[in-house]
Amino acid sequence: MSDVPFRSGFACFVGRPNAGKSTLMNALVGQKVAIMSSRPQTTRRAIRGIVHREDAQIIVVDTPGLHRPRTLLGERLNDLVRETFNEVDVIGMCLPADEKIGPGDKWIARELAGARAPKVAIVTKVDKVPRPQVGDHLLAVSELADWSDIVPVSSVKDIQIDVLTDVLTKYLPEGPALYPDGELTDEPEQIMIAELVREAALEGVHDELPHSIAVQVEEIVERPQAEDDPRPPLLEVRVQLYVERDSQKGIILGHKGERLRDVGTKARQEIEGLLGRKIYLDLHVKVAKEWQRDPKQLGRLGF
Repeated sequence: MSDVPFRSGFACFVGRPNAGKSTLMNALVGQKVAIMSSRPQTTRRAIRGIVHREDAQIIVVDTPGLHRPRTLLGERLNDLVRETFNEVDVIGMCLPADEKIGPGDKWIARELAGARAPKVAIVTKVDKVPRPQVGDHLLAVSELADWSDIVPVSSVKDIQIDVLTDVLTKYLPEGPALYPDGELTDEPEQIMIAELVREAALEGVHDELPHSIAVQVEEIVERPQAEDDPRPPLLEVRVQLYVERDSQKGIILGHKGERLRDVGTKARQEIEGLLGRKIYLDLHVKVAKEWQRDPKQLGRLGF
């Protein structure tokens, strides 16, 4: 038996949009549990990924990017982030090495100042810049706030991911594992399916569109088949994509529906990997005017 006490608890990643939070969480967990996109504000929920170690279990919470909101959705996402970082054992603020510290970073640092948990500065994307530039960035980050630790990492090149795991672990309380061994997320399957469809829909779209897409899984049913058929029944997954304007619906559909078919093909492969079985994916696009600003529609869509 090891003399090292087992630790378990919650760590959350915060930062402005597109700071590398979701990619970092997937790297720590060792499997994709959060969708990724080059588009800012891809993450809309506090998604939990579970890191298993012999001496610890870290529940990593990936949060939406903190930003100055322009819509009711934006306000609710910011509220979600604040609720999250006030309840965890350690906070990791992600600051990309390939971008200078800006007003948004300073604003977030001020937001975190009142949080009780230790704060770790995580300098992400260090593989994208020369080493001297990383050094300059680390110096600037050190002056931004009173950090408990500063860790430079690259999720893509697996640089210092193990060091970051060690650092986060030391701030967790002693206690037993909170989730069974092997479980990587507590996200419901329907939410993960909806997120995978949204990730596929975000690829290669115009700047105006990403924030306007919402996705809901309406139904998952097994397709009837003959009793003597040894194969698992095909799952029919019916999904509704919502946009705010007719012009956006046209963008999602593409010429003669080609783009939506491409979205379906990519999402279906990801969903089959998630569920471990074949599916029939039925996608539909609907206009829900100004849903980001409408409290009733936001509630229906789960925000």
